[in-house]
Formats: sequence, C-alpha cells, structure tokens
Amino acid sequence: MARRIHSPSPEAGSSTPRLWKKPRLDLPPLTPDDYRDGVMLAPMVRSGALPTRLFSLKHGANLVWGPETVDKAILHATRVVDPVTGVISYEGKSKAIFTTHHIEKPYLIYQIGSADPELAVQAARTVMQDVAGVDLNCGCPKPFSTHSGMGAALLSNPDLLCSILTALRAALPPEISVSAKIRLLPKQEDTKKLVERIVNTGISCLTVHCRTRNMRKTEKAVPERLREIVDYVRGLGKDVAVIENGDCLSWEDAKRVRDITGADSVMIATAAESNPSVFSPTPLTDLSQTLLPPYLRVCKYLDNHWSNTKFCAVQFSGPNILLTRAQTKEITARLSTSKGYDSVEDMVGSWTGEEDFAEIVSAIEARRGRRPPHQLLLDSQPQPQPPQPQSQPAATAEEDEATGPAPEASENDEKENSSSNSAASDSPSAHSHSHYSAFKTPPTSTTGPPDSALLRAPLSAVNDMRVPIPAFISGKEDGTPTPTPGPREVSP
Repeated sequence: MARRIHSPSPEAGSSTPRLWKKPRLDLPPLTPDDYRDGVMLAPMVRSGALPTRLFSLKHGANLVWGPETVDKAILHATRVVDPVTGVISYEGKSKAIFTTHHIEKPYLIYQIGSADPELAVQAARTVMQDVAGVDLNCGCPKPFSTHSGMGAALLSNPDLLCSILTALRAALPPEISVSAKIRLLPKQEDTKKLVERIVNTGISCLTVHCRTRNMRKTEKAVPERLREIVDYVRGLGKDVAVIENGDCLSWEDAKRVRDITGADSVMIATAAESNPSVFSPTPLTDLSQTLLPPYLRVCKYLDNHWSNTKFCAVQFSGPNILLTRAQTKEITARLSTSKGYDSVEDMVGSWTGEEDFAEIVSAIEARRGRRPPHQLLLDSQPQPQPPQPQSQPAATAEEDEATGPAPEASENDEKENSSSNSAASDSPSAHSHSHYSAFKTPPTSTTGPPDSALLRAPLSAVNDMRVPIPAFISGKEDGTPTPTPGPREVSP
C-alpha cells in the first residue's frame, strides 16, 4: 500500500499531496539491551494514544507502549493507511481500534490483553508489521481487563500466563520482541517464583509495576521490593531486562528510582499523562502555551478523534511562569467544554500541524539509534556541578499545577501516585544535550526567594519563548507585549 507525505494543509491552500516517504530508520530488531538504560512511556488506555506517544518520543522516551488492546478486538479490524499523513489505523465497525505511524515503529511496543495463547498469537501477527515488540498485560486490575481472565487475573493463573508468553515467542519471528508486564504479589517469595517462570519463557523484558493487584493508585508504590527481584533475575543468568513502574515523576526522578531498585530502566505513566515532555531533562513549563497548541495541531493533522484529543489535553498540567494559575484553569475549563477542533482555533493560531509533525519526525530521526540525545546511565559517575547560591531553596516535586474541571474517569492501567517524593534538580543535568538548548526561560525575580517552578524550568540566560496571553483570557487583542515572531524554534 502506498505511503504518502502531506503537502501544505488545505487551509493554507495545498497543492497535490506528495507521496509519503517511509522514514529511514533502519534499526535492528529489539534486544534486551534496547530495554535498558532508559525511561519508557507506560501503556495507558486512552491516554496512550498516538499523539501522546509521538510527543513522548520527541522529548526523549526510549520506547513507548501502546494502550492495552484486547486480542479479539484487533482480529476483526481492517488495516488502513491514510494516503496523506501516513497514519496506520486498525478500523473496527464504528471506530479505530488502534492507530500508529511508521515513524514510531522501531520504538513501539504493542500491548495485548489476552487469556488465550492462540488468540494472543493471532492478535500479535495481525499488527506485527507495524510494531517492534509485543507485550502481554498481566497487571491491569480494572474489571474491563480482569473479567475475562486477562490483566492482573493472570497473576493467579501462572500456567496460563506462561503458556501465552511461550506461544508468542514460538510463533512470532525473531525480530519481534516479546515482553510482559506484571504487578507484585503480596508475598515476595511468591513474586520471585512467578518471575522465574516468566523469564524462562524466552521474553526479552519484564516490567514490574511496584504495587500489588489490590493496591489503588492513591497508595504509594513499594519500589524497594524490586531490588531483590532484580538481583534474583540476574542470578538466574537470563538476559532479561527489568523495568520499574510506579511513582516516577520525571527523567530526573528516574535516577532516584533506579538507585532504589537497581532496575535496568524506569517507566512513567501518570506524570507523562500530565506532561509528555517529562522524558526530557528540561521538561516544558507553561503547557497551555508550549505544549497544548502544537499537540492540538498535530492531533487534527493526524485526524485523531476529538474526544480522545480533549481527554488527553485536559489532563496537561505543570509549573507556570507566564500565566497565573487562574488563567491556566480558565483555559482548561474552556477546553473541557469544547465540541471540536474548530472551537479551539484561537488557542492554536493557524493549523500548521504538518510543520509540528515534521519537527517530531526530525527529532526521532536525529536519535543515536534508539537512544535519545540524553541517555540515563545507571553506572555513570556523578558529574561535578557548579556551586549554587546558599539562599537558593530546593525545588518541590509538584507545584502550581492547573486544576481545571476533573475529566471523566480514566481507565488507565498504570496510574501513578503523584504524592510520592522526588529529588528535583536545580542545576542542568549532566546528560543534557545541545538538542535542548532551544528552550529559554524568563529570568528569575531579583527580590525574594525564587519560585520553585522557576527553579525547575530549563536554564538559559534569555527568554525568547514569551507569547501573548490568549485574547479570550485577557479580554484584549494583544494581552502581552511580544517581540515580532521569528522563525519557528524546533523543540526537542
């Protein structure tokens, strides 16, 4: 089937669309090493949609997990490639069951919900041309997953769990990686016994959500239990990467989690749901201006269903520098009541989604293989940091977040507890790359202690990202003095 690339948008007066050119990402198949030394996007129902995965990859996620898809659902879907954008959609009778894009294929792990080895194999074969790996969901405690013996119900049926993994590994070609995602069992010895059986099925990676099946998202995870399990897997002599999931807030916080657990990598869920740029050492601030507009533009360009776009965008939150909390809440409130892309046009300016998508493609193609510009190394030695002023306080973990109207309840498998403590850094990361030098931040105040949000912002001497407050907030045509816009900056 032909793959095409989009020409200028219809709003801008497009010519005949040009053929979509398949990205030149000639990467080898996934190995256990590709699951190591990184920060991953967790599988999240609805929140783990294609646009969020793309922005996560743009900002530095090593690999991204798609949302859990039930085996039977994908078996009856029809694969369709959009002739303009290149989006691959597995269409059901009334909606798309799963969407992806060629640019994310080398980094995409497709998660299956299954309780039947034969159906799991059929589902994996259906999508294997568009993914790098297949993951079996053995941890979701939600009724929609467990009612048919899937998800966390498999923890109580290790024979079935292992038979599915064994069948997947035997039936799929070697270039398709197989992995599993579990939760802790109440007893540590039982967890170790289950883990031993799982790693003997031939998988490349095991992700452990550091909560038990009965623990809710509001309960703090117990990552300290994972250290013994990691050591146990390594003692078995199996080349299986172990990823920690639970209560990680950012790329910087992932180093703390790895120090506690010894895990090969760390997976982020809720924090990435709130801000897909948390995979960067310098995550975006003022998301209603820096993340929301390009996210909406890309969603429209890729024809992402509006209900999913709104669901994801309403949850964006983070520290604010240019807008007040009240202004951010009003933007979120208005977004939550919007009926379609046309109703948020003044939030995005012109619909230049093709340009925003091209930036994502460029950022992904510029990687060192599967490694983002910053690579989290467990064994790296701490780099010397410049001395900090004595009066500068430490940054808090979460502050000044937008608290707009609560979105409808999420079905996310991996909701993390945002109240967990994190050690926030007030100096540039030793692993920062010049790719992130495009970010600027306003200078801190010269009077009084600096705001903690400023301490966590990207550090730079000048501010060339100041943009006008939307007219529907300020009530004026030009709410904030703004320099004449120059060429578009490419975000990492």
